[in-house]
Amino acid sequence: MRRVVFHSRSRDENPRWSAFHRHYGFTPFYCEPGLRGAHEKGGVEGQVGYFRRNYLTPVPKVASLEELNVRIREFEAIEENRRIGLRIRTIGQDFLHEAGLLMSLPDDAFETGLVLTPRVDRYALITVRMCRYSVPARFIGRKVWVVLRSTDLVAYDGRVEIARHPRLTGRGGERLVLDHYLEVLLRKPGALAGSEALDQARKEGSFTAAHEALWAAAKSEHGDGEGAKALVNVLLLHRHMHHQDVVDGIRAALAVGSHTPDVVALEARKAAEGRNRSPTVAAESPRAAPPPVAPDPQERVTSLTMRRVAQLPGDVRPPPVLNDWDQLLRLNRKDSS
Repeated sequence: MRRVVFHSRSRDENPRWSAFHRHYGFTPFYCEPGLRGAHEKGGVEGQVGYFRRNYLTPVPKVASLEELNVRIREFEAIEENRRIGLRIRTIGQDFLHEAGLLMSLPDDAFETGLVLTPRVDRYALITVRMCRYSVPARFIGRKVWVVLRSTDLVAYDGRVEIARHPRLTGRGGERLVLDHYLEVLLRKPGALAGSEALDQARKEGSFTAAHEALWAAAKSEHGDGEGAKALVNVLLLHRHMHHQDVVDGIRAALAVGSHTPDVVALEARKAAEGRNRSPTVAAESPRAAPPPVAPDPQERVTSLTMRRVAQLPGDVRPPPVLNDWDQLLRLNRKDSS
């Protein structure tokens, strides 16, 4: 077992922690273990207890971690107006005075997530920490790199984000996004009805009653296969149009007795114009690692070979004539023998 805490202020640091304090430019100072260092962190522990007793007792009831963070930010805003003991200034005023003495933060935030490189299996799934997550089907058989954080998982192809999921905590869990399989379902529409991705889309609410109604109308007129293809083509509209605009377009198309993707797209554009916004969703900039620093032009090294090639005159020779060689393509293998 590796020793982490010694009988002094020295520590065997985790490599990620070492990278973190180097990134932000500070030197950690560790307390002494045991009774010798018990007095060194009493103030911090006291303030933690104060915050817990005043704002987290009883335990707040929230629906999500995001809601809890919003509540804690509200509590912190209250604390900025509090005075500690007999001090003249409030906590917020003291911080404003001290902020000017602090170092500025780096331009790039430190990535705290764990970086992994799983391979996409034939079901367009990646396995991370005994859980499986979907990525677009076009990446089947390829390796992608994944950033696994405490609350979410982000998959990248190179520097481009291709999938984002909330992190699963239960062993053997799966999270599938229906949009990742639409190209496959265009070729195999019969797989749509019983797919796990469709079931999860229904549960999370992205596959609405309007989608169900359009699917039923398309199947009644064209049959199961062509009806599923019509639905998939409508689902593809969500990639470049607002979700609510597409849903309104489906309802408007059904109201006039149509279920074709072209009519849905036209009605969705009308819905977007009625809201005074562009019908096309602006492409979000991919979240990726910080770009590499461009080298200084004065320090750039050019090989002698490339320098000589750049000085060569342009090639003005005519292209080669391959008519004689093309005749070999028409020869029978038996004739050549």
